[in-house]
Amino acid sequence: MKKVNIKKIKDNFIKELKGLKFKNIFLLFIAGIINSIGVTMFLAPVNLYDSGVSGTSMLLWQVTPEYLNLSFFLIVINIPLFLFGLKKQGIQFTIYSVWAVLIYSLSSFVITDILPVDVSTASPFGGQDLVLCAIFGGLISGVGSGLTIRYGGAIDGIEVMAVIFAKKLNMTVGTFVMIYNVILYIIIGIVFKSWELPLYSIITYAVGIKSVDFIVEGLDKAKSVMIITEMEEEICDALSHAFGYGVTQIHATGYYSGKSRSVIYFVVNRFQIARLKMIVSAIDPNAFVTISETSDVLGSSLKK
Repeated sequence: MKKVNIKKIKDNFIKELKGLKFKNIFLLFIAGIINSIGVTMFLAPVNLYDSGVSGTSMLLWQVTPEYLNLSFFLIVINIPLFLFGLKKQGIQFTIYSVWAVLIYSLSSFVITDILPVDVSTASPFGGQDLVLCAIFGGLISGVGSGLTIRYGGAIDGIEVMAVIFAKKLNMTVGTFVMIYNVILYIIIGIVFKSWELPLYSIITYAVGIKSVDFIVEGLDKAKSVMIITEMEEEICDALSHAFGYGVTQIHATGYYSGKSRSVIYFVVNRFQIARLKMIVSAIDPNAFVTISETSDVLGSSLKK
């Protein structure tokens, strides 16, 4: 049997705790509030449903006794899922996630039970317009979820379960989450014997996904460029002067020719692509160039 190194586990635990950032904790506080506004002020009043645990909690809230509110189900379902994923995701992620869920839950309780605003029969902003509520509810709750992911946590335990079980089930994380939500919306349709609200909820889900992508990845995604050329020095010098960036050279060998090649790796934004193509073509018309989307960039290649 493999011996467990208690000291190493303890040291890693302390290291992760020390890595917690006040900035992240504060922004996760904001994210929880934003998420609760989208759900309690746009979706719940007109019986539309969020995705994942949030949508499940909304369904249970509506079919159980009145004293079991949305906040209760958010905590009871989410926190065990995050604790279950503790080993896989780490203590820092778990603390951030539990904090975001607690704020989301508390803020939902304040809006529905304390603030002098009526969210029982209509949205304070969109009335009973299902399209408006679906779009803006998904948009706002998506912003909250995106902020949570961007600053180190998750506001929905289904995402954690997806990370743990998707690979074992031979599917992607996104597919796992989508299947869960499809099943959730089918159950909602069966319970209420109507498919109108589940179909509008799919609009909420779609808008929410786009909002999350926008917050996590940004509007202006970076582009990674790989250039295979025999004139690497000239192209590297031209790109470095044109954009003020450092350039990475990767040495490679052509499979058929056996000749030595240099692969130039470069990251630019989408507005610089046209200029980059012009520079490379002017120096080496035979250069092979590939351009792909990069979701996120850490660090900087700017010249010191």
